[in-house]
Amino acid sequence: MLDTIKKLIDARKNKTLLLAQTALPEHQYSAFRKLFLDEFGKSGLESDLERLFNEKSAHTRKTRHGQE
Repeated sequence: MLDTIKKLIDARKNKTLLLAQTALPEHQYSAFRKLFLDEFGKSGLESDLERLFNEKSAHTRKTRHGQE
């Protein structure tokens, strides 16, 4: 499920970057792209989602094994 969510986000990231590239001068686009990918890429949203899914998965395993 996490992979499906990442693919959906990636498609929208690509569209957003394409739109920004057509609307911004090159130097502004470069700065925007870096900030955008920092927020929505592996060091931002993607890592947050992975952490949430891992926490949920760990909680589910504990519940199934009667540890909670």
